[in-house]
Amino acid sequence: MLAPSWEEHATCLANAEEQDVQRVLLGISEKAVVDLQQDAFVVIGRDTRPSSEKLAQSVIDGITVLGGQFHDYGLVTTPQLHYMVYCRNTHGQYGKATTEGYYQKLSKAFVELTKQAFCGGGEDRPLKVDCANGIGALKLREMENYFSQGLSVQLFNVGTTGKLNHLCGADFVKSHQKPPQGMEMKSNERCCSFDGDADRIVYYYYDTDGHFHLIDGDKIAALISSFLKELLLEIGESLNIGVIQTAYANGSSTRYLEEVMKVPVHCTKTGVKHLHHKAQEFDIGVYFEANGHGTVLFSKAAEMKIKQLAKESEDKKRKAAKMLENIIDLFNQAAGDAISDMLVVEAVLALKGLTVQQWDALYTDLPNRQLKVKVADRQVISTTDAERQAVTPPGLQEAVNGLVKKYKLSRAFVRPSGTEDIVRVYAEADSQESADSLAHEVSLAVFQLAGGVGESPQPNF
Repeated sequence: MLAPSWEEHATCLANAEEQDVQRVLLGISEKAVVDLQQDAFVVIGRDTRPSSEKLAQSVIDGITVLGGQFHDYGLVTTPQLHYMVYCRNTHGQYGKATTEGYYQKLSKAFVELTKQAFCGGGEDRPLKVDCANGIGALKLREMENYFSQGLSVQLFNVGTTGKLNHLCGADFVKSHQKPPQGMEMKSNERCCSFDGDADRIVYYYYDTDGHFHLIDGDKIAALISSFLKELLLEIGESLNIGVIQTAYANGSSTRYLEEVMKVPVHCTKTGVKHLHHKAQEFDIGVYFEANGHGTVLFSKAAEMKIKQLAKESEDKKRKAAKMLENIIDLFNQAAGDAISDMLVVEAVLALKGLTVQQWDALYTDLPNRQLKVKVADRQVISTTDAERQAVTPPGLQEAVNGLVKKYKLSRAFVRPSGTEDIVRVYAEADSQESADSLAHEVSLAVFQLAGGVGESPQPNF
């Protein structure tokens, strides 16, 4: 995640003509006050797509021609590359900057955290994992040998036949509300899907009546934050915890966290960089987008306090602090890591003795619908209040407010896409029929008031 000023530099460089590249690079180094005498070191990783090898070589050529040094880690997940950078930037204090170091750190924390739950022996807890035909399949297979107990993963869509993210993966499961192709599912089996570069995860299962249940990022955040709250009560320290959501978070999840768990919830604009920034304001900040992309951040002060308590406290306190210390090690400084998220979820379910159905029953999601409307210029829509209120065009928010009043437990908002001339519409209500109807009526209002193009939106549910 680049700082906004560096996004501008990147755009400038991408748009430069070939003969102007050197001039633009020098301009960027002057603006950003880069010390050109300092040795540059770049770590590189790639995924399994056929284009990756050529792109990685282009990066190496660029570094070499500018006199920099590099280390090419080859095939790694995006979060593993984040881990390597953090290990190198802390000169090995955080961990060993190798894939083996990553596996050892995470598996040791997982085994330590769950040894209480698995101490009675018994069968390993089975979990089916859809790897989206991506890099996660290779890395999870390598890591399996590091689990000495407790968890048995069965991998699907491992990339030997299918295409990356095609009819599988976290985004497919989330948006289509159905299981991926290529995975056999029996009722009440715990299943999850990674995305292609293994930085997001969603869970799901079939109930005994054959109904599909999705457990998305909202429910992952609820499970993890409620467990963290329990551990904080055990250690008796006044560390503050906050859950960060976007406007897309289901209203039921917000109510559960605030009213049942008594955990403060804050809303930011869509996008991990906004969530991450807000999460850094807390001793412990939890954020998961509904699509399953997220993590837990511990402040340096919170880390030090927890590690101190893990050494010094009386038994009950020490045990809770030790568990928190293991959770700190599992969240590996990436903005989202499907493997570490999966291990934390599996640990919490095992420690609390929860089935996938009991987890799902923490709260019931309000039915919702997302639509998009093509417009001539998305910039006619501007928003405020973490994108929940439209400021322009005139009359649009008033129209949305009027439509929302027609339905029970309802809300709706509109926001322009960040990349194309479409407006995204989100609606939720007490029934699927009402949510669908509200979403359609709001999309009609957007079409009429915000310069819709093409055919007017049709109800096609």
